[in-house]
Amino acid sequence: MNVIVANEQQNLLSTLDIDIIKSISGTYEANEIVEMFKNFFYSKMILDVTAIKNYEDVQSFQTIATGLDAEKIIFLLPEGSRICTSNFLSKIIEMGIYNFTTNLDGVKYLLKKSNTYNDVSRIVQMQTLSTTVVDKVNDGSKIIGIKNVTDQAGATTLIYMLKKELEEVLGKNDVLAIEVNKKDFQLFGDKNMLSVGAGELKNTINQNLNKKVILVDLNDMTDDSMCGEVLYLLEPSMVKLNRLMRRNRNIFSKLKGKKIILNKSLLSNKDITDFEYESNSQIFYNVPPLNERKRNNMLQDFLSRLGIISEEEDKKESNKIFGLFRR
Repeated sequence: MNVIVANEQQNLLSTLDIDIIKSISGTYEANEIVEMFKNFFYSKMILDVTAIKNYEDVQSFQTIATGLDAEKIIFLLPEGSRICTSNFLSKIIEMGIYNFTTNLDGVKYLLKKSNTYNDVSRIVQMQTLSTTVVDKVNDGSKIIGIKNVTDQAGATTLIYMLKKELEEVLGKNDVLAIEVNKKDFQLFGDKNMLSVGAGELKNTINQNLNKKVILVDLNDMTDDSMCGEVLYLLEPSMVKLNRLMRRNRNIFSKLKGKKIILNKSLLSNKDITDFEYESNSQIFYNVPPLNERKRNNMLQDFLSRLGIISEEEDKKESNKIFGLFRR
């Protein structure tokens, strides 16, 4: 008989056709789960890790691996989350946790046959690769300017998220963000996010050319000649776009040939096609609303499209890891 501990993936697990002796749903401290089941007899536990409070903290896995028999637990991971990386997985493998998957087929497989260390050892071998971008940024600094075209299109937050993503793959000392003529960056409390006046920008960039990537929030600055390229952000809500067109009917003519980014966008692919036709423009990338508190995997694709990083090897690594999950 089996046990299910579920939370966000409860609907998925409800379709699992197995004998269940106990099923609970909700979020629990790792030690609460240990206390509930340390004296409880079961064949296998299917543990939706979103049921563990602070599941992104590797110490939560350590608590469960120490208090329960890890060989009898199948850890169902939320696909695409920051714990589905070789860096995180290698840490839990070291704890003796070998049975993890991101889908129902993986759960069914692991119910029949548990993994051994040999089955997951290749993930440990990938760990070094996962923390770096395989094709580093081209020699010299890449300086990217970002400018709001519609009001409050989200340049400040997008730069913060891009900076955090780049730090994950390049290192904290290789990325710098600068904003011009505002003090919003100071609210992040990050020493690698600087606020300068327009007259200080060129000198600040020159002093930091040891950085691999410099992101510049141009705000109202018109001279962007110090940037290698500039991204123009549009929030495609009707109110923002109509306000923009009333202010400048020729805006899309001026943006022709430039990299237009839809930010905080809920548009579908068809909507984007219609938008391009109506505005006689071409959209470089469509960025949906994102949670700045979490790592957003789609930003790697965005950075790859910009040519700042290369994802080819990163995708190979991801395929190797998730090949294990998608049995």
